[in-house]
Amino acid sequence: MLGVGLGVFMATVDVSIVNIALPTLVKELSSDFPTIQWVTLAYILVITSLMLGVARLGDMLGYKRVYMMGLIVFSLGSLLCGLSLSAGVLIASRVFQGLGAVMMQALGMALITQVFPAKERGRSLGMVGAMVSLGLSLGPALGGVLIASFGWRSIFLVNVPIGVIAALVVHYAVGGQITGRGHQRFDRWGAAVFFATLACYAMGMMLGQRSGFTQAAVIGIFVLTAMLGAVFVVVERRVEAPMLDLKLFSDPLIGLNLLMCLLAFVTVGGMLILPFFLDLVKGYGTERVGLLMMVMPVTMGLVAPAAGIVSDRLGSRGLSLAGLLVLAGGCLALAGMNRQVETAGFIWRAGLVGLGLGLFQTPNNSAVMGRLPRERLGVGSGLLALGRTLGHATGISLMGTIFYARAYEVTGVGRDVGLTLLPRESLVAGLDASYELAAATALLAAGLAVWAWWYDRRRE
Repeated sequence: MLGVGLGVFMATVDVSIVNIALPTLVKELSSDFPTIQWVTLAYILVITSLMLGVARLGDMLGYKRVYMMGLIVFSLGSLLCGLSLSAGVLIASRVFQGLGAVMMQALGMALITQVFPAKERGRSLGMVGAMVSLGLSLGPALGGVLIASFGWRSIFLVNVPIGVIAALVVHYAVGGQITGRGHQRFDRWGAAVFFATLACYAMGMMLGQRSGFTQAAVIGIFVLTAMLGAVFVVVERRVEAPMLDLKLFSDPLIGLNLLMCLLAFVTVGGMLILPFFLDLVKGYGTERVGLLMMVMPVTMGLVAPAAGIVSDRLGSRGLSLAGLLVLAGGCLALAGMNRQVETAGFIWRAGLVGLGLGLFQTPNNSAVMGRLPRERLGVGSGLLALGRTLGHATGISLMGTIFYARAYEVTGVGRDVGLTLLPRESLVAGLDASYELAAATALLAAGLAVWAWWYDRRRE
Protein backbone atom coordinates (compact mmCIF):
# COMPACT_ATOMS: atom_id res chain seq x y z
CA MET A 1 0.00 0.00 0.00
CA LEU A 2 2.84 2.40 0.81
CA GLY A 3 4.63 1.74 -2.49
CA VAL A 4 1.51 2.02 -4.64
CA GLY A 5 0.19 4.96 -2.63
CA LEU A 6 3.38 6.98 -3.10
CA GLY A 7 3.35 6.36 -6.84
CA VAL A 8 -0.31 7.30 -7.27
CA PHE A 9 0.23 10.37 -5.07
CA MET A 10 3.16 11.61 -7.16
CA ALA A 11 1.37 11.03 -10.47
CA THR A 12 -1.70 12.89 -9.20
CA VAL A 13 0.04 15.78 -7.49
CA ASP A 14 1.97 16.56 -10.68
CA VAL A 15 -1.31 17.27 -12.48
CA SER A 16 -1.94 20.31 -10.27
CA ILE A 17 1.42 21.30 -8.77
CA VAL A 18 2.70 22.75 -12.05
CA ASN A 19 -0.25 25.13 -12.52
CA ILE A 20 0.96 27.47 -9.80
CA ALA A 21 4.43 27.55 -11.40
CA LEU A 22 3.28 28.68 -14.87
CA PRO A 23 3.77 32.46 -14.27
CA THR A 24 7.24 31.75 -12.88
CA LEU A 25 8.12 29.51 -15.84
CA VAL A 26 7.13 32.25 -18.31
CA LYS A 27 9.69 34.57 -16.70
CA GLU A 28 12.46 32.09 -15.90
CA LEU A 29 12.43 30.37 -19.32
CA SER A 30 11.79 33.58 -21.35
CA SER A 31 8.64 32.10 -22.89
CA ASP A 32 4.99 33.14 -23.38
CA PHE A 33 1.79 31.76 -21.88
CA PRO A 34 0.44 29.97 -25.02
CA THR A 35 3.71 28.00 -25.11
CA ILE A 36 4.21 27.40 -21.41
CA GLN A 37 0.66 26.08 -20.88
CA TRP A 38 1.76 22.98 -22.82
CA VAL A 39 3.81 22.07 -19.76
CA THR A 40 0.43 21.12 -18.24
CA LEU A 41 -1.44 20.09 -21.39
CA ALA A 42 1.25 17.71 -22.68
CA TYR A 43 1.25 15.80 -19.38
CA ILE A 44 -2.56 15.46 -19.34
CA LEU A 45 -2.78 14.48 -23.03
CA VAL A 46 -0.22 11.68 -22.62
CA ILE A 47 -2.04 10.28 -19.57
CA THR A 48 -5.48 10.47 -21.20
CA SER A 49 -4.47 9.01 -24.56
CA LEU A 50 -2.28 6.13 -23.35
CA MET A 51 -4.31 5.04 -20.30
CA LEU A 52 -6.03 2.02 -21.81
CA GLY A 53 -3.05 0.85 -23.88
CA VAL A 54 -0.80 0.81 -20.82
CA ALA A 55 -3.50 -0.98 -18.81
CA ARG A 56 -3.66 -3.72 -21.45
CA LEU A 57 0.15 -3.96 -21.36
CA GLY A 58 -0.11 -4.57 -17.62
CA ASP A 59 -2.49 -7.48 -18.20
CA MET A 60 0.07 -9.00 -20.57
CA LEU A 61 3.40 -8.34 -18.81
CA GLY A 62 2.29 -8.24 -15.18
CA TYR A 63 1.11 -5.30 -13.06
CA LYS A 64 4.16 -5.17 -10.83
CA ARG A 65 6.59 -5.10 -13.74
CA VAL A 66 4.82 -2.28 -15.61
CA TYR A 67 4.15 -0.33 -12.40
CA MET A 68 7.84 -0.52 -11.48
CA MET A 69 8.71 0.65 -14.99
CA GLY A 70 6.35 3.58 -14.48
CA LEU A 71 8.06 4.58 -11.23
CA ILE A 72 11.47 4.53 -12.93
CA VAL A 73 10.31 6.47 -16.01
CA PHE A 74 8.45 9.02 -13.88
CA SER A 75 11.45 9.60 -11.61
CA LEU A 76 13.81 9.98 -14.57
CA GLY A 77 11.34 12.31 -16.29
CA SER A 78 11.11 14.41 -13.13
CA LEU A 79 14.91 14.71 -13.08
CA LEU A 80 14.92 15.82 -16.74
CA CYS A 81 12.19 18.39 -16.00
CA GLY A 82 14.18 19.81 -13.12
CA LEU A 83 17.30 20.14 -15.29
CA SER A 84 15.52 21.70 -18.31
CA LEU A 85 17.01 24.91 -19.66
CA SER A 86 14.27 25.88 -22.12
CA ALA A 87 10.50 25.65 -22.49
CA GLY A 88 10.80 23.15 -25.35
CA VAL A 89 13.01 20.79 -23.36
CA LEU A 90 10.69 21.08 -20.35
CA ILE A 91 7.61 20.21 -22.45
CA ALA A 92 9.40 17.20 -23.96
CA SER A 93 10.47 16.09 -20.48
CA ARG A 94 6.87 16.40 -19.27
CA VAL A 95 5.78 14.06 -22.08
CA PHE A 96 8.33 11.51 -20.83
CA GLN A 97 7.23 12.07 -17.24
CA GLY A 98 3.58 11.60 -18.26
CA LEU A 99 4.47 8.22 -19.77
CA GLY A 100 5.63 7.05 -16.33
CA ALA A 101 2.60 8.62 -14.62
CA VAL A 102 0.11 6.80 -16.84
CA MET A 103 1.72 3.46 -15.96
CA MET A 104 1.16 4.17 -12.26
CA GLN A 105 -2.34 5.63 -12.58
CA ALA A 106 -3.56 2.89 -14.92
CA LEU A 107 -2.31 -0.06 -12.83
CA GLY A 108 -2.39 1.14 -9.22
CA MET A 109 -5.89 -0.20 -8.55
CA ALA A 110 -5.19 -3.43 -10.45
CA LEU A 111 -2.11 -4.15 -8.32
CA ILE A 112 -4.03 -3.41 -5.10
CA THR A 113 -7.00 -5.57 -6.17
CA GLN A 114 -4.76 -8.54 -6.93
CA VAL A 115 -2.69 -8.28 -3.75
CA PHE A 116 -5.46 -7.69 -1.18
CA PRO A 117 -8.23 -10.24 -0.47
CA ALA A 118 -11.80 -9.53 -1.59
CA LYS A 119 -13.00 -8.80 1.96
CA GLU A 120 -10.50 -5.89 2.17
CA ARG A 121 -10.90 -4.62 -1.40
CA GLY A 122 -13.08 -1.62 -0.53
CA ARG A 123 -10.80 -0.47 2.28
CA SER A 124 -7.64 -0.84 0.17
CA LEU A 125 -9.14 0.95 -2.84
CA GLY A 126 -10.35 3.65 -0.47
CA MET A 127 -6.76 4.26 0.59
CA VAL A 128 -5.76 4.67 -3.05
CA GLY A 129 -8.67 7.09 -3.53
CA ALA A 130 -7.46 9.05 -0.50
CA MET A 131 -3.99 9.37 -2.06
CA VAL A 132 -5.57 10.70 -5.28
CA SER A 133 -7.52 13.30 -3.28
CA LEU A 134 -4.47 14.19 -1.22
CA GLY A 135 -2.43 14.73 -4.38
CA LEU A 136 -5.07 16.98 -5.93
CA SER A 137 -5.46 19.04 -2.75
CA LEU A 138 -1.79 19.43 -1.82
CA GLY A 139 -0.55 20.19 -5.35
CA PRO A 140 -1.06 23.99 -5.38
CA ALA A 141 -0.09 24.51 -1.73
CA LEU A 142 3.00 22.28 -1.94
CA GLY A 143 4.03 23.90 -5.21
CA GLY A 144 3.79 27.37 -3.71
CA VAL A 145 5.97 26.45 -0.72
CA LEU A 146 8.62 24.70 -2.84
CA ILE A 147 8.83 27.49 -5.43
CA ALA A 148 9.09 30.18 -2.77
CA SER A 149 11.77 28.29 -0.83
CA PHE A 150 13.86 26.48 -3.47
CA GLY A 151 12.79 27.69 -6.92
CA TRP A 152 10.60 26.12 -9.62
CA ARG A 153 12.96 23.21 -10.33
CA SER A 154 12.29 21.79 -6.87
CA ILE A 155 8.68 20.84 -7.75
CA PHE A 156 10.11 18.26 -10.15
CA LEU A 157 13.32 17.23 -8.36
CA VAL A 158 11.43 16.38 -5.15
CA ASN A 159 9.85 13.43 -7.00
CA VAL A 160 13.20 11.70 -7.59
CA PRO A 161 13.93 10.46 -4.03
CA ILE A 162 10.24 9.66 -3.44
CA GLY A 163 10.15 7.64 -6.65
CA VAL A 164 13.26 5.68 -5.64
CA ILE A 165 11.75 4.88 -2.22
CA ALA A 166 8.45 3.80 -3.79
CA ALA A 167 10.26 1.55 -6.29
CA LEU A 168 12.22 -0.15 -3.51
CA VAL A 169 9.07 -0.70 -1.44
CA VAL A 170 7.16 -2.20 -4.39
CA HIS A 171 10.12 -4.38 -5.36
CA TYR A 172 10.48 -5.93 -1.91
CA ALA A 173 6.88 -5.82 -0.60
CA VAL A 174 4.94 -7.06 -3.64
CA GLY A 175 5.43 -10.77 -4.20
CA GLY A 176 6.71 -12.27 -7.41
CA GLN A 177 3.40 -14.02 -8.03
CA ILE A 178 2.00 -10.87 -9.66
CA THR A 179 2.60 -12.05 -13.21
CA GLY A 180 0.93 -11.37 -16.53
CA ARG A 181 -0.11 -13.30 -19.61
CA GLY A 182 2.92 -12.67 -21.75
CA HIS A 183 1.97 -15.08 -24.54
CA GLN A 184 -0.68 -12.67 -25.81
CA ARG A 185 -0.03 -10.19 -28.58
CA PHE A 186 -0.34 -6.46 -28.07
CA ASP A 187 -3.12 -4.88 -30.12
CA ARG A 188 -1.04 -2.17 -31.77
CA TRP A 189 -3.73 -1.14 -34.28
CA GLY A 190 -6.34 -0.82 -31.57
CA ALA A 191 -3.91 1.17 -29.41
CA ALA A 192 -3.10 3.53 -32.31
CA VAL A 193 -6.76 4.19 -33.15
CA PHE A 194 -7.65 4.65 -29.47
CA PHE A 195 -4.79 7.12 -29.02
CA ALA A 196 -5.97 9.12 -32.06
CA THR A 197 -9.58 9.07 -30.80
CA LEU A 198 -8.77 10.43 -27.34
CA ALA A 199 -6.23 12.92 -28.69
CA CYS A 200 -8.89 14.34 -31.04
CA TYR A 201 -11.42 14.46 -28.20
CA ALA A 202 -9.00 16.28 -25.89
CA MET A 203 -8.05 18.79 -28.58
CA GLY A 204 -11.73 19.37 -29.42
CA MET A 205 -12.56 20.11 -25.78
CA MET A 206 -9.63 22.53 -25.46
CA LEU A 207 -10.43 24.36 -28.71
CA GLY A 208 -14.13 24.45 -27.82
CA GLN A 209 -13.38 26.11 -24.52
CA ARG A 210 -11.32 28.80 -26.24
CA SER A 211 -13.35 29.60 -29.37
CA GLY A 212 -16.77 28.05 -28.67
CA PHE A 213 -18.27 24.64 -29.37
CA THR A 214 -20.31 25.92 -32.34
CA GLN A 215 -17.26 26.70 -34.48
CA ALA A 216 -16.96 24.60 -37.65
CA ALA A 217 -13.42 23.46 -36.82
CA VAL A 218 -14.46 22.25 -33.36
CA ILE A 219 -17.52 20.42 -34.72
CA GLY A 220 -15.30 18.83 -37.37
CA ILE A 221 -12.89 17.55 -34.71
CA PHE A 222 -15.75 15.96 -32.74
CA VAL A 223 -17.13 14.34 -35.90
CA LEU A 224 -13.65 12.92 -36.55
CA THR A 225 -13.56 11.69 -32.94
CA ALA A 226 -16.86 9.84 -33.42
CA MET A 227 -15.62 8.28 -36.66
CA LEU A 228 -12.39 7.12 -35.04
CA GLY A 229 -14.38 5.70 -32.12
CA ALA A 230 -16.45 3.64 -34.56
CA VAL A 231 -13.26 2.42 -36.24
CA PHE A 232 -11.88 1.42 -32.83
CA VAL A 233 -14.97 -0.71 -32.10
CA VAL A 234 -14.64 -2.44 -35.49
CA VAL A 235 -10.93 -3.13 -34.93
CA GLU A 236 -11.53 -4.52 -31.42
CA ARG A 237 -14.22 -6.87 -32.73
CA ARG A 238 -11.90 -8.35 -35.37
CA VAL A 239 -8.47 -8.70 -33.76
CA GLU A 240 -7.56 -11.93 -32.00
CA ALA A 241 -6.29 -10.32 -28.77
CA PRO A 242 -8.05 -6.92 -28.45
CA MET A 243 -6.74 -4.16 -26.22
CA LEU A 244 -10.27 -3.70 -24.87
CA ASP A 245 -12.28 -6.92 -24.78
CA LEU A 246 -15.77 -5.68 -25.65
CA LYS A 247 -17.21 -8.84 -24.09
CA LEU A 248 -16.61 -7.16 -20.73
CA PHE A 249 -19.58 -4.93 -21.50
CA SER A 250 -21.87 -7.93 -21.85
CA ASP A 251 -22.23 -7.29 -18.12
CA PRO A 252 -24.28 -4.04 -18.15
CA LEU A 253 -23.22 -3.17 -14.61
CA ILE A 254 -19.60 -2.59 -15.68
CA GLY A 255 -20.64 -0.09 -18.34
CA LEU A 256 -23.08 1.65 -15.97
CA ASN A 257 -20.47 2.03 -13.24
CA LEU A 258 -17.90 3.43 -15.67
CA LEU A 259 -20.42 5.95 -17.05
CA MET A 260 -21.37 6.98 -13.51
CA CYS A 261 -17.67 7.55 -12.77
CA LEU A 262 -17.28 9.82 -15.80
CA LEU A 263 -20.43 11.84 -14.99
CA ALA A 264 -19.49 12.27 -11.32
CA PHE A 265 -16.05 13.65 -12.17
CA VAL A 266 -17.51 16.17 -14.60
CA THR A 267 -18.48 18.10 -11.47
CA VAL A 268 -14.81 18.32 -10.42
CA GLY A 269 -14.26 20.64 -13.40
CA GLY A 270 -15.89 23.38 -11.33
CA MET A 271 -12.67 23.73 -9.33
CA LEU A 272 -11.45 25.81 -12.28
CA ILE A 273 -14.20 28.37 -11.63
CA LEU A 274 -14.29 28.64 -7.84
CA PRO A 275 -11.02 30.66 -7.55
CA PHE A 276 -12.58 33.39 -9.72
CA PHE A 277 -15.48 33.65 -7.27
CA LEU A 278 -13.24 33.65 -4.20
CA ASP A 279 -10.77 36.14 -5.66
CA LEU A 280 -12.81 38.53 -7.82
CA VAL A 281 -16.17 38.40 -6.00
CA LYS A 282 -15.17 37.86 -2.37
CA GLY A 283 -11.79 39.58 -2.64
CA TYR A 284 -9.86 36.92 -0.73
CA GLY A 285 -6.06 36.81 -0.98
CA THR A 286 -4.13 34.07 -2.77
CA GLU A 287 -3.22 32.15 0.40
CA ARG A 288 -6.80 32.16 1.63
CA VAL A 289 -8.09 31.04 -1.76
CA GLY A 290 -5.57 28.19 -1.81
CA LEU A 291 -6.66 26.98 1.63
CA LEU A 292 -10.36 27.14 0.74
CA MET A 293 -9.76 25.22 -2.48
CA MET A 294 -8.41 22.36 -0.37
CA VAL A 295 -11.77 21.82 1.37
CA MET A 296 -13.29 19.69 -1.38
CA PRO A 297 -10.41 17.25 -2.10
CA VAL A 298 -9.43 16.96 1.60
CA THR A 299 -13.01 16.04 2.55
CA MET A 300 -13.09 13.53 -0.29
CA GLY A 301 -9.79 12.02 0.83
CA LEU A 302 -10.94 11.67 4.45
CA VAL A 303 -14.24 10.05 3.50
CA ALA A 304 -12.96 7.63 0.80
CA PRO A 305 -11.28 5.07 3.12
CA ALA A 306 -14.29 4.98 5.48
CA ALA A 307 -16.62 4.53 2.50
CA GLY A 308 -14.49 1.59 1.38
CA ILE A 309 -14.76 -0.09 4.78
CA VAL A 310 -18.54 0.37 4.85
CA SER A 311 -18.90 -0.96 1.30
CA ASP A 312 -16.98 -4.12 2.28
CA ARG A 313 -19.66 -4.82 4.88
CA LEU A 314 -22.87 -3.47 3.36
CA GLY A 315 -22.25 -3.54 -0.39
CA SER A 316 -21.55 -0.74 -2.85
CA ARG A 317 -24.88 0.07 -4.52
CA GLY A 318 -26.64 2.00 -1.78
CA LEU A 319 -23.52 3.90 -0.75
CA SER A 320 -22.76 4.94 -4.35
CA LEU A 321 -26.31 6.24 -4.81
CA ALA A 322 -26.18 8.15 -1.53
CA GLY A 323 -22.89 9.73 -2.57
CA LEU A 324 -24.28 10.91 -5.91
CA LEU A 325 -27.35 12.44 -4.22
CA VAL A 326 -25.13 14.26 -1.71
CA LEU A 327 -22.93 15.40 -4.62
CA ALA A 328 -25.96 16.81 -6.46
CA GLY A 329 -27.05 18.61 -3.30
CA GLY A 330 -23.60 20.13 -2.85
CA CYS A 331 -23.54 21.36 -6.46
CA LEU A 332 -26.98 22.95 -6.03
CA ALA A 333 -25.75 24.61 -2.83
CA LEU A 334 -22.75 26.07 -4.68
CA ALA A 335 -25.09 27.22 -7.46
CA GLY A 336 -27.03 29.22 -4.86
CA MET A 337 -24.07 31.28 -3.64
CA ASN A 338 -24.08 35.07 -3.82
CA ARG A 339 -21.85 37.97 -2.79
CA GLN A 340 -23.02 37.73 0.83
CA VAL A 341 -21.80 34.15 1.36
CA GLU A 342 -19.21 34.03 4.14
CA THR A 343 -16.22 31.70 4.49
CA ALA A 344 -18.17 29.21 6.61
CA GLY A 345 -20.92 29.12 4.00
CA PHE A 346 -18.45 28.26 1.27
CA ILE A 347 -16.74 25.60 3.41
CA TRP A 348 -19.89 23.57 4.11
CA ARG A 349 -20.99 23.77 0.48
CA ALA A 350 -17.60 22.65 -0.89
CA GLY A 351 -17.36 20.05 1.87
CA LEU A 352 -20.71 18.61 0.78
CA VAL A 353 -19.36 18.10 -2.75
CA GLY A 354 -16.24 16.39 -1.38
CA LEU A 355 -18.38 14.22 0.89
CA GLY A 356 -20.52 13.10 -2.03
CA LEU A 357 -17.52 12.25 -4.20
CA GLY A 358 -15.83 10.38 -1.35
CA LEU A 359 -18.96 8.32 -0.64
CA PHE A 360 -19.38 7.49 -4.33
CA GLN A 361 -15.89 6.86 -5.70
CA THR A 362 -14.55 3.97 -3.60
CA PRO A 363 -17.72 1.79 -3.64
CA ASN A 364 -18.06 2.40 -7.37
CA ASN A 365 -14.43 1.41 -8.00
CA SER A 366 -14.87 -1.70 -5.86
CA ALA A 367 -18.04 -2.64 -7.76
CA VAL A 368 -16.18 -2.53 -11.10
CA MET A 369 -13.01 -4.29 -9.97
CA GLY A 370 -14.99 -6.99 -8.18
CA ARG A 371 -16.83 -8.00 -11.37
CA LEU A 372 -13.77 -8.35 -13.59
CA PRO A 373 -11.83 -11.58 -14.24
CA ARG A 374 -8.34 -11.46 -12.75
CA GLU A 375 -6.67 -11.39 -16.17
CA ARG A 376 -8.58 -8.16 -16.99
CA LEU A 377 -7.90 -6.20 -13.79
CA GLY A 378 -5.42 -3.96 -15.60
CA VAL A 379 -7.94 -2.88 -18.23
CA GLY A 380 -10.56 -2.33 -15.51
CA SER A 381 -8.19 -0.15 -13.50
CA GLY A 382 -7.30 1.78 -16.65
CA LEU A 383 -10.96 2.29 -17.58
CA LEU A 384 -11.75 3.74 -14.15
CA ALA A 385 -8.74 6.08 -14.30
CA LEU A 386 -9.74 7.05 -17.85
CA GLY A 387 -13.28 7.80 -16.68
CA ARG A 388 -11.93 10.15 -14.00
CA THR A 389 -9.59 11.89 -16.43
CA LEU A 390 -12.14 12.28 -19.22
CA GLY A 391 -14.80 13.43 -16.80
CA HIS A 392 -12.48 16.02 -15.27
CA ALA A 393 -11.32 17.31 -18.68
CA THR A 394 -14.90 17.45 -19.98
CA GLY A 395 -16.09 19.27 -16.86
CA ILE A 396 -13.35 21.89 -17.13
CA SER A 397 -14.27 22.65 -20.73
CA LEU A 398 -18.07 22.59 -20.35
CA MET A 399 -18.34 24.39 -17.02
CA GLY A 400 -15.67 26.90 -18.02
CA THR A 401 -17.50 27.68 -21.26
CA ILE A 402 -20.84 28.13 -19.50
CA PHE A 403 -19.23 30.32 -16.84
CA TYR A 404 -17.72 32.71 -19.38
CA ALA A 405 -20.76 32.77 -21.67
CA ARG A 406 -23.22 33.45 -18.85
CA ALA A 407 -21.02 36.10 -17.22
CA TYR A 408 -20.75 38.12 -20.46
CA GLU A 409 -24.39 37.53 -21.35
CA VAL A 410 -25.61 39.04 -18.08
CA THR A 411 -23.31 42.05 -18.47
CA GLY A 412 -24.00 42.58 -22.16
CA VAL A 413 -20.43 43.62 -23.02
CA GLY A 414 -18.04 42.25 -25.62
CA ARG A 415 -15.35 39.66 -24.98
CA ASP A 416 -12.73 42.38 -25.47
CA VAL A 417 -13.51 43.48 -21.91
CA GLY A 418 -11.36 41.54 -19.48
CA LEU A 419 -12.97 39.08 -17.08
CA THR A 420 -11.53 40.92 -14.08
CA LEU A 421 -13.41 44.08 -15.15
CA LEU A 422 -16.87 42.48 -15.18
CA PRO A 423 -19.35 43.30 -12.38
CA ARG A 424 -19.40 40.84 -9.52
CA GLU A 425 -23.05 39.96 -10.16
CA SER A 426 -22.17 38.65 -13.63
CA LEU A 427 -19.47 36.37 -12.21
CA VAL A 428 -21.93 35.03 -9.65
CA ALA A 429 -24.45 34.36 -12.44
CA GLY A 430 -21.80 32.46 -14.40
CA LEU A 431 -20.90 30.38 -11.36
CA ASP A 432 -24.56 29.57 -10.67
CA ALA A 433 -25.18 28.42 -14.27
CA SER A 434 -22.06 26.21 -14.22
CA TYR A 435 -22.97 24.42 -11.01
CA GLU A 436 -26.57 23.98 -12.11
CA LEU A 437 -25.12 21.93 -14.98
CA ALA A 438 -22.94 20.03 -12.48
CA ALA A 439 -25.99 19.24 -10.32
CA ALA A 440 -27.92 17.97 -13.35
CA THR A 441 -24.96 15.75 -14.28
CA ALA A 442 -24.80 14.31 -10.76
CA LEU A 443 -28.55 13.63 -10.79
CA LEU A 444 -28.19 11.84 -14.13
CA ALA A 445 -25.48 9.65 -12.59
CA ALA A 446 -27.80 9.02 -9.61
CA GLY A 447 -30.49 7.85 -12.03
CA LEU A 448 -28.01 5.37 -13.50
CA ALA A 449 -27.14 4.24 -9.96
CA VAL A 450 -30.82 3.49 -9.27
CA TRP A 451 -30.98 1.50 -12.51
CA ALA A 452 -27.82 -0.44 -11.60
CA TRP A 453 -29.19 -1.20 -8.11
CA TRP A 454 -32.50 -2.43 -9.55
CA TYR A 455 -30.74 -4.56 -12.17
CA ASP A 456 -28.40 -6.07 -9.57
CA ARG A 457 -31.28 -6.95 -7.23
CA ARG A 458 -33.34 -8.40 -10.07
CA ARG A 459 -30.50 -10.65 -11.20
CA GLU A 460 -29.88 -11.85 -7.63
